[in-house]
Amino acid sequence: MKKAMSQSLLTLILNGISIVSLIFLVISLISYRNVNNQLYSANEERFNLTYNANRFMNGSAYLTNEVRAFAATGLQKHYDNYWNEVNTLKNRDKGVAEMQEIGITAAEQKMIDDMYALSNQLVPLEDEAMKNVQSGNKSAALDYVYGDAYNDSINQINTLKDQFLTTLDNRTSAHVNSLLQESNQIRLSMILALSIVGIMQLSNMLLVRLKVLRPIMIVKKQMVEISRGNLSANFALLPDTSEIGMLVESIHETKCELMKYISDIDTTLSQMADGNMDLTIGSDYRGEFLPIQRAMGQILDSLNNALSQINKTSAQVSDESDKMSTSAQSLANGATEQAAAVEELSASILEISKQVSNTSADADNANKVSEESMRHLTLCNEKMRALSAAIDEISDSSRQIGGITRAIEDISLQTNILALNASVEAARAGEAGKGFAVVAGEVQSLANKSSESAKNISELIENSIKQVQNGATLSIETMKALTQVIASGEQSAAMIERIASSATQQAESLEQVTEGMNQISNVVQTNASTAEDSASSAHELRRGAEDLRNAVQKFSLRRR
Repeated sequence: MKKAMSQSLLTLILNGISIVSLIFLVISLISYRNVNNQLYSANEERFNLTYNANRFMNGSAYLTNEVRAFAATGLQKHYDNYWNEVNTLKNRDKGVAEMQEIGITAAEQKMIDDMYALSNQLVPLEDEAMKNVQSGNKSAALDYVYGDAYNDSINQINTLKDQFLTTLDNRTSAHVNSLLQESNQIRLSMILALSIVGIMQLSNMLLVRLKVLRPIMIVKKQMVEISRGNLSANFALLPDTSEIGMLVESIHETKCELMKYISDIDTTLSQMADGNMDLTIGSDYRGEFLPIQRAMGQILDSLNNALSQINKTSAQVSDESDKMSTSAQSLANGATEQAAAVEELSASILEISKQVSNTSADADNANKVSEESMRHLTLCNEKMRALSAAIDEISDSSRQIGGITRAIEDISLQTNILALNASVEAARAGEAGKGFAVVAGEVQSLANKSSESAKNISELIENSIKQVQNGATLSIETMKALTQVIASGEQSAAMIERIASSATQQAESLEQVTEGMNQISNVVQTNASTAEDSASSAHELRRGAEDLRNAVQKFSLRRR
């Protein structure tokens, strides 16, 4: 890894220099303020010293002027002014006191003392001059104040005055200039410190911009690309020992880790898509990627379990489809057989109906014959008595025919109930095959009973015809029984009429039974068609199960 200075260290150095410079600037500012205060005090002191020196000197000059004015004019005010200055105002004394209070040097004090001495020397001369003025001797007074001795003293005082002012001015101006020089130096130091602070802060800004903000923007751009899933984007920065460089190294490591995880996930999913479910998820997942590892493992386990279960289920569905197809085919065959049996039963019932119709026709014929016999019996009254016994036998046969008729009615009722049960069994479809067999058996049994009854009716009718023939023969032989035969013939005619009516009703009932059997036949045929469709669907289901099983077998599952 490339070595580079830490941005924080460089920033710390620059900020440290800036802080030191700011501290120096603050100290310089305080010093500058103190020096300026001192300079102000020095200027004020210089002014006060000069003012008080002039006050001292002006006081001395004021006395000289008032004395000379009084000597020249004799005006009292000048005299009063003079002594007012000496006794009351005392500007000389006050000026000296103020200068002493401010502070003066020994040389300057000596000059003041010398000026005091010379000024005091003038007081006797001035007093004498004022006395001469008061005595009226102005010329003597003028000689005193304008004389050589007075002028010499005045000149000496002025010379000392000039020396004092020059010395005082030189001293105070030197102090002021020294303070001014110190103030300028401090000002330059402050400017230098401020410049250093500005340069350091500018350097810090450039450093932050070039070494921090610019790399951060590049890092931000790279992170945006990573957030968009673009892990292969070029990264302009290289890792180094700086903070940004270590951040760049972390980003590189993050990209490598993400690409490793994505590559592993892509490889795993690609193999799963190719049908390889016998996989092992890598164990080097860390941190927040552990849930992804667990989720992929759970998905793989779930897919293995689901596909294994689908494989087993498809095999079971295939087997059950075979069984269902076989059962449906058997059901279709049974339904076909039932349809054939029902058709046979319907044909038998039709035959019975025909026989019952024939019985009705025979009964009609018998009724006609009976009427014909009645006509003959009217002619053969005696022979009707001989036919009485035969008619009694016919009566008994008729009663038996009535019993048979009731049996046929019972058969009709049971046949109707059987038709209803057959309809219910047909609606149940699934296990109807066995029910249809039972129904067919019952219907066949009832058909047999109906056939036997029809035979009995035929035999009885034949016996009745024989007895009627015997009665006819006996009627020829026994004319005496005509009256009884006529009465019996009337009863026989009524019975025959009832037999014909019952036969007609039986024929109608059998027609209804035939219609019901036709409906049963249609239902059975429908069941047969449905069973065939079920067999076809089962076959299709088996083929779908086989296709599903073949599709699942494309996957390489884990062995259990």
